[in-house]
Amino acid sequence: MVDANIFIVADVAHLQGGYPFRGSIEESANGDALAVQMKDVDPERGVNWHGVMRTDLLGRKQADWLHEGDILFVSKGARFYAVCLDEPPLPAVCSPHFFHLQVKPAVAVIPAFIAWQINQPPFQRQLQQAAEGTSQLSIRRPVLESLTLAIPSLADQQRIVIQGELRCHFRKPRSSRTASAKPAPLRRFRVQCSGLRCR
Repeated sequence: MVDANIFIVADVAHLQGGYPFRGSIEESANGDALAVQMKDVDPERGVNWHGVMRTDLLGRKQADWLHEGDILFVSKGARFYAVCLDEPPLPAVCSPHFFHLQVKPAVAVIPAFIAWQINQPPFQRQLQQAAEGTSQLSIRRPVLESLTLAIPSLADQQRIVIQGELRCHFRKPRSSRTASAKPAPLRRFRVQCSGLRCR
């Protein structure tokens, strides 16, 4: 069991919406920015930068550039999840389907741990209870900011992040799996604080 403190998302991260593109995102071979869209993101592998479209930012809004360690949260659709970014190869923004989270400098939190915990069942239950909409579910920014996270020590965060990376490393595509090909057994971490438990 790992000791942890409870925080709301707004305590640990700044949230902002994606870049407000007008209509569909147009590809431009010599565009000034990459535009991360839903098709470019996978909850286990992060952003596939090689497939991200290059475009021109024509709006008046100043771009909130993506940086290594930032978190993208999918706020619309059938599945809500988060990914922690590696370094973008070029200046990059995200589409309005995402919230862009940046961990506050004064907070002792590893960004990859925040992304990991958002994807765990306890936080996912909070998201499902808070989701709104009929034809398409979505999470509003104030709602996401009010949801709770269990934050352990930095050392425990690091161990959990490494554990998650190992699971992804051992996980193979379905087509290449066989009955005898099983990932090596991995230790399971649990975070518990005031009734909140993450597996």
